[in-house]
Amino acid sequence: MLKVVVVGPGLMGRQHIELLASTNEATLSGIVAPVSDKNMNYAEVLGVPFFSDLQVCIDQIQPSGIIISSPNEFHVSQAQVCVENKIPFLLEKPLAINLCEGRELLELVNKADFQDRAMVGHHRSHGSIIKKSEDLIKSNILGRLVTIQGSAQFFKPQDYFIQGPWRSKLGGGPILLNMIHEISNLRTLLGEIQSVQVIASSEVRCSEVEDTAVINLRFTSGALGSFVLSDCAVSSKSWEMTSGENPNYPFYPNEYCYVISGTRGMLEIPSMMVKSYPSDKDASWMTPFAESKSVLDRVDPLENQIAEFVELMKGKAGPTVTIDDGYRNLAVVEAIKKAAESGSLEEVEY
Repeated sequence: MLKVVVVGPGLMGRQHIELLASTNEATLSGIVAPVSDKNMNYAEVLGVPFFSDLQVCIDQIQPSGIIISSPNEFHVSQAQVCVENKIPFLLEKPLAINLCEGRELLELVNKADFQDRAMVGHHRSHGSIIKKSEDLIKSNILGRLVTIQGSAQFFKPQDYFIQGPWRSKLGGGPILLNMIHEISNLRTLLGEIQSVQVIASSEVRCSEVEDTAVINLRFTSGALGSFVLSDCAVSSKSWEMTSGENPNYPFYPNEYCYVISGTRGMLEIPSMMVKSYPSDKDASWMTPFAESKSVLDRVDPLENQIAEFVELMKGKAGPTVTIDDGYRNLAVVEAIKKAAESGSLEEVEY
């Protein structure tokens, strides 16, 4: 059995632990967390040793792999320990709290030639929705991609901010907390993002950070995008409510949160409805669309992500989401933050 250590048994850490229990090739062998009755009791209930120091844990357990789901500020330093000890790791997103730290980790991973032994937890990339969308785009049914319209709008209740007051202060806000998921999806489907423009507002919650933002994107391919983001707007048009990937959210299977349009057709995601012209010569706004809908085998992307991590620990697979991907996602978010503050067009500095 592969021995896995989880650093940070919080919300995501516990989900990883539950999924580890469902595999037949890996087992939880230790927990690393700050000393507290809650953390120590949790380790005791699971029947695994508890450590407050990652290096001590490594020395004693000699794990096959490490899952890092600690608070964001510790991601880089703990990932560095994994690289230095040559232990494969799954690092929860975001890669780092800022681009400078993210670049340090990327350079360390590249210097150590550890790219195929480390993965970043952008779990949506492991679901059937993204993979099916990629297949449809590659089939050229949409033609040359021209635009994407996206939405991540939802109403977070006041309890959400009471339980985590930091969420409404600098370092919180939906650009940092939610948009990085969307950037990962957009980069996967349409390629690198070259520049961004943003109008942001905190008019509803009147907090230190934005509650709403409208984001324009230019992709290096020439495609353009617009994205509406809000944590105080009632809407079913979000990945959480349209994908069916997380049972904690209501599910609206006929809704969609992205529309990708090309020169021959359009794709609604994740309803997977395609409206297209049979051929280039038929393309005209006067011509009726041919319509089709792909059937999805809805899977738990977190379960698939753990399965890939098992193969990565065995040396049989590389990561779907690399450290470089995590760094590039963070670079786009940094540009969005900068554009929100400046009100100007900002180039993404990869």
